[in-house]
Amino acid sequence: MSSKEYKEKRDFNKTNEPVGNKEKSSGDHPIFVIQKHEATQLHYDFRIEIEGSLKSWSVPKGPSTDPSEKQMAIPTGDHPLEYADFEGVIPEDEYGGGTVMIWDKGTFENIKKDEDGNPMSLKKSYEIGTVEVRLKGKKIEGGYAMVEMKSGKMEGNWLLIKMDDDEADARRNPTNTENKSVESGRTLNEIEKEESES
Repeated sequence: MSSKEYKEKRDFNKTNEPVGNKEKSSGDHPIFVIQKHEATQLHYDFRIEIEGSLKSWSVPKGPSTDPSEKQMAIPTGDHPLEYADFEGVIPEDEYGGGTVMIWDKGTFENIKKDEDGNPMSLKKSYEIGTVEVRLKGKKIEGGYAMVEMKSGKMEGNWLLIKMDDDEADARRNPTNTENKSVESGRTLNEIEKEESES
């Protein structure tokens, strides 16, 4: 989804989501955000900065810290970089209507290498369907791989997989135990309540 498509899907007179007019880059430290989104179904939106916008996937179960778990990640189209700062309520009759929380946020490092061991650009690794990054968030850290499924009934969807590194922990379940925004310290219910009262 292009910037144009993002804007066409939204009525900015109704939603407080960012219009996304700025063309900017985070420079040497690209950003990621994981937004907990209570829409038709509760899910987590995983977004990483590539080429000046946020490539985005809907992850129904959220990220895991257990390398043995492969989480389904469904592409949802590009969002503007400013979307990483969005927390609030999208009106029910708008695209993606529901409550959005900034569940985790931070920077990341691209760690994908080509077959000769040289760094591969994020753009190229996204295009070939294998993204490898080291996240530096407040809840989630360490290596994560994203792999596009090229065949079968799930073709076109991706898998989000925790790499087996020092930050891997099969006993931890952050999506169950850490339910507050890293930005405001609020739960989804508190965000919804406060927005409805303002």
